[in-house]
Amino acid sequence: MEGGIPPLVELLEFTDTKVQRAAAGALRTLAFKNDENKNQIVECNALPTLILMLRSEDAAIHYEAVGVIGNLVHSSPNIKKEVLAAGALQPVIGLLNSCCSESQREAALLLGQFAATDSDCKVHIVQRGAVRPLIEMLHSPDVQLKEMSTFALGRLAQDTHNQAGIAHSGGLVPLLKLLDSKNGSLQHNAAFALYGLADNEDNVSDFIRVGGVQRLQDGEFIVQATKDCVAKTLKRLEEKIHGRVLNHLLYLMRVAEKPVQRRVALALAYLCSPDDQRTIFIDNNGLELLLGLLGSTSTKQQLDGAVALYKLSNKAMTLSPMDAAPPSPTPQVYLGEQYVNNATLSDVTFLVEGRRFYAHRICLLASSDAFRAMFDGGYREKDARDIEIPNIKWEVFELMMRFIYTGSVDVTLDIAQDLLRAADQYLLEGLKRLCEYTIAQDISLENVSSMYELSEAFHAISLRHTCILFILEHFDKLSARPGHLHLIQRTVPEIRNYFAKALTKPNPHKLRL
Repeated sequence: MEGGIPPLVELLEFTDTKVQRAAAGALRTLAFKNDENKNQIVECNALPTLILMLRSEDAAIHYEAVGVIGNLVHSSPNIKKEVLAAGALQPVIGLLNSCCSESQREAALLLGQFAATDSDCKVHIVQRGAVRPLIEMLHSPDVQLKEMSTFALGRLAQDTHNQAGIAHSGGLVPLLKLLDSKNGSLQHNAAFALYGLADNEDNVSDFIRVGGVQRLQDGEFIVQATKDCVAKTLKRLEEKIHGRVLNHLLYLMRVAEKPVQRRVALALAYLCSPDDQRTIFIDNNGLELLLGLLGSTSTKQQLDGAVALYKLSNKAMTLSPMDAAPPSPTPQVYLGEQYVNNATLSDVTFLVEGRRFYAHRICLLASSDAFRAMFDGGYREKDARDIEIPNIKWEVFELMMRFIYTGSVDVTLDIAQDLLRAADQYLLEGLKRLCEYTIAQDISLENVSSMYELSEAFHAISLRHTCILFILEHFDKLSARPGHLHLIQRTVPEIRNYFAKALTKPNPHKLRL
């Protein structure tokens, strides 16, 4: 519109308010993403009049005025400085309390732009009273209003003192609730604001106390940028779990109400340093809080407890015994493959399923306490030349002897359970470990209960631990199966023993200050 801007600026001061509104509306349109028009509007000295209009009690007037200023400021840092210098800040903050939700929305957007990274007025905005009305907007049914208020709060939350002030003024819980929004922009703005609040260690305990960590973990986030932001927020929180923050959380675990104690224990299972696990979960009762969740009547609480315990086990263990193939047995002298069932120099024969198996006492004596008791103790086998083995199949016995002679054997799944039984009977710990490892590869939702019974029957500790970790890892699927409550009740004492041992291994565990 050639030459149209100067007369429109003049009409802003016309006595008829309808004309003022129409002129402001036209300037708003002309200023939209047009740098030349923006500059001309400012050069025509429109700012003083527009700022006066911001203070108008007529909602239609101040709505048009804030719209013009918003378009002038957008992507124009120099004009933004001029707008602030002209005194726009306080009137814009005042519009957060406007009876017109559209004016409130425009004002919140404008404050977010004022608080951008190239601006030093974040603190001034908060000092002049913007935080409380912005937080009140978070409860509005108007999605766009909430979107703009979260945008402004997210920008303001890039300042350390503002972070504490926003949380202290009640901003934390409504922002966390907005993570459940189905509106992608609103959800992302809320996540970004929370990312800012998490940067201040004065907010960390409150974050955890109100269940913020669980909300961040359980949320369904619409866009990848929000997922990344939430991951960074959790990382920020994790980095602050030490010193006075950790001391405060431990205090809450001792004196707060039970739901808060549980939230703290759940959060610390994810966020604490491995060095602090013993202090938190053994010395300060965190383990019992998590185990208590397994016995809850709430399926959600049971699952939360199981997932947290599984996370805790991953942190506590570098490699648990069943996570990798077992190491070679304790070094000892082996006669070698060529002497397996070889009559040469044999001084004892076993009768298994009617067949003879030739063996050598020197090798058997070195292999286990069971054979030492057999040949050195008061058993009738001590001086016998032929010893009958009534309860072991030939194939199983041959594999067991092959292990004794060579220190290794290929344990297949079809024979592993029978071989485990024999290894337990003859106290061959190295062979037991090999069998447990093979059996553990076959654990499934269908058989984990029977596998746990097997581990108890034959004192197979590493298999038992693998069953426990499997139960915790797949708890959500197991909980849908009949009998899962009985299985959990049976395993809780062993879960307690497992973690008590895992978390008290020699390890520096003093609080990091």
